[in-house]
Amino acid sequence: MVQHIALTILVASTLIMPAITTAGDKPSKKAPTVKEVKAMSEKDQTALALSAAPPHIAKEAGIMIYGADGKLTETKKSANGVTCIKTVMNLPYHDPMGMYAAVQQWKTDLMNNAPKPTNTVPGIAYMARGGSHFEKDGKVVMSGDGAKIVKEPPHWMVMWPFDAAATKLPTAPNPSGVYIMFEGSPYAHLMVYQDPRKMK
Repeated sequence: MVQHIALTILVASTLIMPAITTAGDKPSKKAPTVKEVKAMSEKDQTALALSAAPPHIAKEAGIMIYGADGKLTETKKSANGVTCIKTVMNLPYHDPMGMYAAVQQWKTDLMNNAPKPTNTVPGIAYMARGGSHFEKDGKVVMSGDGAKIVKEPPHWMVMWPFDAAATKLPTAPNPSGVYIMFEGSPYAHLMVYQDPRKMK
């Protein structure tokens, strides 16, 4: 129940962030309205949410979609610990995510401006359709103020403290496909540019 409430708070907060379109990948300049959220059918929302995870994981994953009132609703309980949602950052690209409970906690802490994430074990998250991040002066940043939106390829993540100096990993996207996002902050985590749909 606590995890369900935390995830609801997390994703519901995306409605006040820059909009993600529900048809095509063209950016929208205004926040979504309840009418626009309702315009996407439950079937389409479900398909989009499940597209985040590898097929063998998605088939047993839980699902949360927007209801007729524009609020997130759990339409299927997870049988494997993974919950799939339609959007994470609500940026101008489809960015569904499949995540384990530890990631739900990590994301909830981030949205609530907690000093640091409180998950006590590493969490894995899948974004098979890719996502987006903010860049400013050539660096990946947490805030969109004065930054540009950069699209990311399909990837998966490990939400757990990572330190660039200790791991010798880069702190920005690079040809190796692996880097630490948000280096220097308590929310630093590992990004792996590998399509989750190709994982067994």
